[in-house]
Amino acid sequence: MALSCMRCPAAAGAASARRAAAQPLATAAAVSFARCGGFGRSAAAAAACWRIHAVAPQGAKAPMDADVKHVVTPPTSPKVENGSPSEITLDDFEDLSALCKNDDSTVSITVVGASGDLAKKKIFPALFALYYEDCLPKHFTIFGYARSKMTDAELRNMVSKTLTCRIDKRENCSEKMEEFLKRCFYHSGQYDSEEHFLDLDKKLKQHEGFRVSNRLFYLSIPPNIFLDVVKCASKSASSVNGWTRVIVEKPFGRDSESSAALTRGLKQYLVEDQIFRIDHYLGKELVENLSVLRFSNLVFEPLWSRQYIRNVQLIFSEDFGTEGRGGYFDGYGIIRDIMQNHLLQILALFAMETPVSLEAEDIRNEKVKVLRSMKPLQLEDVVIGQYKSHTKGGTTYPGYTDDKTVPKDSVTPTFAAAGLFINNARWDGVPFLMKAGKALHTKRAEIRVQFRHVPGNLYKGSFGTDLDRATNELVIRVQPDEAIYLKINNKIPGLGMRLDRSNLNLHYAARYSKEIPDAYERLLLDAIEGERRLFIRSDELDAAWSLFTPLLKELEEKRIAPELYPYGSRGPVGAHYLAAKYNVRWGDLSAEHYKA
Repeated sequence: MALSCMRCPAAAGAASARRAAAQPLATAAAVSFARCGGFGRSAAAAAACWRIHAVAPQGAKAPMDADVKHVVTPPTSPKVENGSPSEITLDDFEDLSALCKNDDSTVSITVVGASGDLAKKKIFPALFALYYEDCLPKHFTIFGYARSKMTDAELRNMVSKTLTCRIDKRENCSEKMEEFLKRCFYHSGQYDSEEHFLDLDKKLKQHEGFRVSNRLFYLSIPPNIFLDVVKCASKSASSVNGWTRVIVEKPFGRDSESSAALTRGLKQYLVEDQIFRIDHYLGKELVENLSVLRFSNLVFEPLWSRQYIRNVQLIFSEDFGTEGRGGYFDGYGIIRDIMQNHLLQILALFAMETPVSLEAEDIRNEKVKVLRSMKPLQLEDVVIGQYKSHTKGGTTYPGYTDDKTVPKDSVTPTFAAAGLFINNARWDGVPFLMKAGKALHTKRAEIRVQFRHVPGNLYKGSFGTDLDRATNELVIRVQPDEAIYLKINNKIPGLGMRLDRSNLNLHYAARYSKEIPDAYERLLLDAIEGERRLFIRSDELDAAWSLFTPLLKELEEKRIAPELYPYGSRGPVGAHYLAAKYNVRWGDLSAEHYKA
């Protein structure tokens, strides 16, 4: 006989399992006790089950001998990450089944590099937002880990300064903060010390008790110490009866070789399913809405090809410079920092074929196909720039090399524009233009889809010789002031026949009263639930680096000087010539852009 208890909507199983346990085990060949991921969003995110089975002591001839000892062990399911058997006697089964009813697992989240800016400004606030929205499991603990000496109280004080409640939902805010901070603790240790991670493991176990322990490590640290931390955490602080997962922040190497070396190093201690390479742009609301917009609206999917789309522009601009972070930035530059990851990931999502399903692997498979269909960038496909000092309105803004942390002879680009092509049947010949820069005239990230001219347009006389003015354009503004709008041609009311361009506008702030969650909230929740759709797989990373590595090596070996542009301008003039080479006009530089 076999009996299962599931902690899910089908849930009267715990009681029936208890009744089965009370029966003579001669009539119950096995009793299975399965635990479902109650707060998970997908089957892949559900945790493994537990089974009770009979084990014969030394010398016993059969499982049903009189002195059989009954234990509970985790199954050898491939879905258990870092799982290893642990024993609970049959006498404890009543307690175990009660635990199942009351959420029998706990999640321990360790923020490695807890004293850094990313942890303070993004990770802890995102975790609090998830707690505030009741998205975290019932039993959870947060530990900060860093080299800095700090007490639990000092960590809580540091974290409390960055926590805010939802603008649209402020009830019990201070009370929720207090409760959240009580779940936050701190452990000081070296990043390469197995002994210090073993001490962390002991503290985690104190909070986890006898529950199934699931552990998430967020590496908010420089990439040169990733492997030290992963090695120590894997050997000394992994879960023994649940899953262990690691979130790795970009940059994932500097080129193909260093990225591959990092992946090999991580896989000495982790399997691919345990590694969550985070790109926070994939967690942004408008990026996640890309597939919804395309695949659930008949009006767009038939147009999503070379037949109707003239070009696609992926634009990222910041209106500030490095501001003291030049030392870090100078080692990477704008191409590695923005284009190779953020913009290329958005491009892959935009251009992919319809996946078989919304499962993570199906989506990531299609993204990899897009990246493998692209040819590596050549020097003639790119324009690079670097901002210089500029005085405006009586205020002088410093140039990039004026930053004390940047070498005076640095040729690291703070601006880059590039033209890429996808060599497949859907996108053959369509230029995908990327542009990213610092110290520009505005702060914005957007996707602009410019459609082809209307063949034999009856109203072309109303637009003169500039047919670009009559081109339809779909704009997806990722940030700030999220919006989706479609530019159309429209008749101005009146007796004459005058046309203008109007916007069909979905402005998120006007349409939805709910505040848009931060990208880190979505990605942290996905990592806790085991949802990998918005994280980067190793072969995807290899394909992305293969596109940019030859260009980066040529730029650095030849020390090609970037074109200088004034702080607060629209970037180097060369970017306009690059677009003109592909018969394209940058959409974000037109007068209409500022009316949208």
